[in-house]
Amino acid sequence: MAEHFLYLTTIGRTTGLERRIEIWFVEHAGSFYMVAEMGDRAGWVKNLMKQPRVTFSVGTRNEPGAGHAATRATARVVRDDDDHELVSTVKALMDAKYGWSDGLLVELRKDP
Repeated sequence: MAEHFLYLTTIGRTTGLERRIEIWFVEHAGSFYMVAEMGDRAGWVKNLMKQPRVTFSVGTRNEPGAGHAATRATARVVRDDDDHELVSTVKALMDAKYGWSDGLLVELRKDP
């Protein structure tokens, strides 16, 4: 079975152009979560901090939208100091799924 990834499209903070990445994710309580290994130094994190309106899909490399079609969402960084329980829960889910959770937590909430 092919591995599923989240395909996140942000707006470039300096260019204004769409930027898409492929990243590991978990779903929890109706939101999607990713971990930025480079923290807020990662370009995609800098982009969503400037413009939190993003789109994403979930799928495989051959079919990026096969698991979850393109969806509009609002992104936010979730820091341990702000919501320790959520960060702990999501990092445990990442550890269980991938054996890794070291970095800055980013949440995507689907727009209504």
